Parts: sequence; C-alpha cells; structure tokens
Amino acid sequence: MTDTATRGRLLSPAIRLAGGDCACAACGHVLGPAADPWKHHAVRRETPLATAGGHGWDTGDDAVLLRQFFCPGCAALLDTETAMQGDPPLIDRLAGA
Repeated sequence: MTDTATRGRLLSPAIRLAGGDCACAACGHVLGPAADPWKHHAVRRETPLATAGGHGWDTGDDAVLLRQFFCPGCAALLDTETAMQGDPPLIDRLAGA
C-alpha cells in the first residue's frame, strides 16, 4: 500500500482524499483531482440488471443497468450503482469539499 492510500480522509470505504486528489484506498492509485468526479477516471463495467442479479432483479427493461467502477491500478471494486442506460454516473461529494 502506498503512502497516498494510508493518509487523507475517506470519501467512501474505497476512496481516499489526499493531497488534493482522489485515490484508491487499496493501492493508492490516483483517480484524478478531488475537484473532478473520480468515476470518470475509473474503469467502468455496465451490465443489464437482470443479467447481473438474475431473475429476482429482472425489471423487464434491459436499459436498467448495474454499473461497477474499478481501480485502474489494482482492479479493486470502488463503487456500484444502478442507472438507466445513457444516464451519467452518480457524482459523490463530501459536504464542504
């Protein structure tokens, strides 16, 4: 684990804010400036919710997606969200940041 990953405050269990940057808490890979949405710098995978969760999650609409965001440095899963196809990622922000 790099020094960047071990200091700074947590944005989430997987993302740390340190030195003005967002970084993966697992490996310290920098995901861009804290002022930018970090999800734009992550690896994103989109899967129709019915495929990702099975029959119990089938909404009847393949445009409902499970989005997974991974660290480009270590492939750690950083976040997940459900969204409609074509919608932008949800943006995480800290109050006062």
